[in-house]
Amino acid sequence: MNNSEIKAQISAVILDLDGTLLNTEVAVKDLLKNFLEKYGKVVDMEKEDKRFAIALKEAAVDIVKDYDLPLSPSQFVEEITPMYKERWPLAKPLPGANRLIMYLYKHHLPFGLASNTISKNIEAKISYPGWREYFSVIVGSDQVKAGKPAPYIFEEAAKRMGVDASCCLVIEDSLVGVEAAKAAKMKVLAVPSFQSTAYCDADLVLNSLLEFQPELWGLQPFDDWVNNAVPVESICFEGLYRNEFLFEPADDKNALPTQVLGIYFGWAKSDDDEIFKQLCVIDGKVDHIYDQHMKIVLVGYIRGLNTKGNKSRDIEILEEDKSIAEASLDLPEFAHHSSLAFF
Repeated sequence: MNNSEIKAQISAVILDLDGTLLNTEVAVKDLLKNFLEKYGKVVDMEKEDKRFAIALKEAAVDIVKDYDLPLSPSQFVEEITPMYKERWPLAKPLPGANRLIMYLYKHHLPFGLASNTISKNIEAKISYPGWREYFSVIVGSDQVKAGKPAPYIFEEAAKRMGVDASCCLVIEDSLVGVEAAKAAKMKVLAVPSFQSTAYCDADLVLNSLLEFQPELWGLQPFDDWVNNAVPVESICFEGLYRNEFLFEPADDKNALPTQVLGIYFGWAKSDDDEIFKQLCVIDGKVDHIYDQHMKIVLVGYIRGLNTKGNKSRDIEILEEDKSIAEASLDLPEFAHHSSLAFF
């Protein structure tokens, strides 16, 4: 479904947590691989991709069986959970997450959190970015008879907010989450943690929360645009670069999540220590030719990959994009001087 086909009046929003608001997947990357190595096992990523976003308690049964671990499912959960907890403080808000939460709170729109994580772990995760006070309701997989892809988590969230399911918009990153939302007869917007055509059941698929347009759902538009750009919390990383296109090395400890795709601007520092303004395209491709290593701090967002009439992910840099970046970096809203400490 494209933007022009959406005709919906939403009165409540239900958000997933891991991979939708927090980049938990990046924070816990390789954790299962390291755990299995202790038992002389090799992780099968094809199987793990199929288990993506399944509640740990439910996934544990198959993990123990598939890898022939000398543990019961409950022992597996007990042993691996502390390893996850150590990583949770490293999980940062995804681009647009804080913006969305503050928007919903400011406009007094009921919004809840519905996650396949158990309740006490949800509370722990959202304590780091300080989000607890903003949510109308929080529902974990331990509070319903089955987690996603069953619809119960979303149904319970809507019930607690006193809103009919048909008036709820769910924002999800996983296939099981999309399936659960549709089973609950809710509208669903997908911001995939990995690119796949399987998200076609979603009412709309975006590359980033920064692409979200509330007005498509009968809500007030964002009012934080400055000079045709959105100020973002500093995104700092090192990467290979050429002609505005970025390829971030896969082994970078500060790996970018999939949901950061789009056209941004900020500051860059080359190997010769020169700091300069920089327009940056993050399109997730690896087929470009890269010849520069840079440290980059992104402070502003211009647009996503599917705008300006472009339906593919073959993005074209416009002169307008360059003008916006050049002018915006002279404005105080995009200064972010403290982030230059990254250099």
